Amino acid sequence: MSAGVVARGLGAAPSRALSLILAAPLSLIVLLHPLALVGADGRYSHGLLALAMWGISAGFVHGVGFDPRAPAWRWLLSPLLAWVLMGLGYALVWANLRPGL
Repeated sequence: MSAGVVARGLGAAPSRALSLILAAPLSLIVLLHPLALVGADGRYSHGLLALAMWGISAGFVHGVGFDPRAPAWRWLLSPLLAWVLMGLGYALVWANLRPGL
């Protein structure tokens, strides 16, 4: 599979919708219920949270249809990287779920 085929597939409407569908709830969790991200020891994992927020940002960038031209920005805001980082964010939320939250 060539890089052009993959790039066209990631620019299609379903993949952009997936980016928005993954980014919106995670961003709402971070903004409205940040205690869902606090570990059992009562602390935030700032490194993991920063990576998850990077994924959220890249998910919104891809989801609204923006395609960076510069290679560095294209890589930093790529949908595949965004999906992996948002998956990390959802895993962080899932790992910190406790009854009563």
